[in-house]
Amino acid sequence: MIRRKHVLWVLAFGLVVPFVAFAAQTPQSTTPPAAHEKHAKSHAAPKINLNTATKEEIMTLPGMTDETADKIIAARPFKSRSELVQKNIVTKEEFKKISTMVTTGHMKAASTKK
Repeated sequence: MIRRKHVLWVLAFGLVVPFVAFAAQTPQSTTPPAAHEKHAKSHAAPKINLNTATKEEIMTLPGMTDETADKIIAARPFKSRSELVQKNIVTKEEFKKISTMVTTGHMKAASTKK
C-alpha cells in the first residue's frame, strides 16, 4: 500500500512540475526588438501629408527648419515623397530620417485584373 502511494506521488509530481514550469515561461516574440520598436514608432503618430500639412505640422519633423518647411509648401503638389530629394528640398540623409513620417496622400490604384 505504501509503495502504491509512493508511485502515485512520483507520477503526480512528475506530471505537475513540467506543466508548471511550462506555464511560467514568458512568451517570446519572434520580431527582433529593433524591428518591433520601429513598427511601434511608425504607428505612434499619423503621417504628415506633404500636400496638405500646415507649416507647424511640417516643423514637427526631425531636423526641419523654417526655410525647409517654406520650400516644401512652395513646391506643392508632390506626387511622391522622393520628390523632396529630386527637387533639392532636403538631402538624402534628411530624407532617410523623415521618409517614414510623411506621405503625399496619393494611393496606388488597386489592380482590376481578375
